[in-house]
Amino acid sequence: MTKYRIAIVGFGVVGRGIGSILHDKREFLKSRYDFDFDVVGISDLIWGTVYDPGGIDLGKALDLVSKKEKLDPLGKVLPDSLAMIRETDYDILLEITPTNMETGDPGYSHIKEALKRGKHVATTNKGPIALYYRELSELAVQNNAELRFEGTVLSGTPVINMALKDLAGCEFSEIRGILNGTTNFILTEMEKGKSYEEALKEAQRLGYAEAKPDADVEGWDAMAKIIIMANVVMGGDISRDDVPRTGITGLTIEDVENARKAGKKWKLVGRAWREGGKVKAEVAPMEVDPDDFLYHVQGVLNAVVFSTDIIGDVTVVGRGAGSKEAGYALLTDMLDIHRKLKGR
Repeated sequence: MTKYRIAIVGFGVVGRGIGSILHDKREFLKSRYDFDFDVVGISDLIWGTVYDPGGIDLGKALDLVSKKEKLDPLGKVLPDSLAMIRETDYDILLEITPTNMETGDPGYSHIKEALKRGKHVATTNKGPIALYYRELSELAVQNNAELRFEGTVLSGTPVINMALKDLAGCEFSEIRGILNGTTNFILTEMEKGKSYEEALKEAQRLGYAEAKPDADVEGWDAMAKIIIMANVVMGGDISRDDVPRTGITGLTIEDVENARKAGKKWKLVGRAWREGGKVKAEVAPMEVDPDDFLYHVQGVLNAVVFSTDIIGDVTVVGRGAGSKEAGYALLTDMLDIHRKLKGR
């Protein structure tokens, strides 16, 4: 049985989500998938960076962080995440730092340094994949390493793996969907008669929206996701500057009410399509009618519709965020890497 050494960078909500899954399902993963592991390193800006080649006790790590205590007692203390990535011995890096759509860092540097060493990477970080997919995927090939990022689009709801594997052989003319649960929740609340400001406050109260919600409501999050889908699934070569982006902040209760009277609903839609031999993409609020599946996707749910040449439209619906959901995406990526390596 292969025993993988796992290093985790980012031990926030999602990092603790995958930590909890690995802690709880260790024996199941070993018996069902022949997947055994030790988490040998954890790095977090708040909780510190520790390394133990014999394995870190995940239960103790989760307990310390729940008490808002540093991880220092669990291993050798290192200066920072890059020191762990460059200097320690591990097989798989889980890169789970926050998305940065300006430069991609720190995730971009983390992933690049790991791939340069021939280490496998699974990430939920949209920035590096949206901005540098071609560079990073080529670097992975050059160094015989695997790069996985299922959790970058709909968290634990499988869309990338489904498109690349289960829909293999299909050509995609269009991919469109509701890619951000926060904005979908706000628009659903506005359909109930709330103003944008009231709906946003409710989303913030429930933890769906950040105190500074720009990434969601201005369309940045949806833009990152549609870029990934356009480039990875449709073979495009588009950058952030190629994608027109409009959020939902300009929509009023009057707009929503007028759409309702016309039998329609407003949705923030990310869309990629082929035109003139090129792949293009956009993010914008769009009015959809009951014949469109997206019309029926309410609350924090997300949905993606793949338009294929062989079997028509295929739609995936599910939650697009959450600690366990994103953690699950990382687990599926690691199991995918495991199966790939066993087949070599």
